[in-house]
Amino acid sequence: MSILEKIQNKEIGTLIQRVSIGLLILFHGIANMNSNYSFIKSLLSGLSLPEFFSYGVFIGEIVAPILIIIGYRAKLASLVLTLNMFIAILMAHVSEIFSINQYGGWAIELQALYLFGSLSIMFLGAGKYAISTNSKWD
Repeated sequence: MSILEKIQNKEIGTLIQRVSIGLLILFHGIANMNSNYSFIKSLLSGLSLPEFFSYGVFIGEIVAPILIIIGYRAKLASLVLTLNMFIAILMAHVSEIFSINQYGGWAIELQALYLFGSLSIMFLGAGKYAISTNSKWD
């Protein structure tokens, strides 16, 4: 058995992905919450949408990441986060989708990382190291 076969553990990889995506977006959500979602509210006002929609970001950036981290209904929580990031890209970053930033990277690479990271968790599920593993949403 080679060293690569010995260290291959998809369950640990799933756990690392869940915790890293969940924690990083949670920090972002806490920063939004501390500003009382002022940036989100201004975006919504600019689109003639009610400001109370901004509290949906609370679900997508606070509640969903916590559920992803602990592994409770991770597929459902990842679906919520995926939708949250898709809407965020459309609302705040649509003009940057086909742009390169000043360092030569994709202008929305961070948002894409959250979007595709949560999308992969949605397909992979929570894995073995999770609070709940019995539901189809885990």
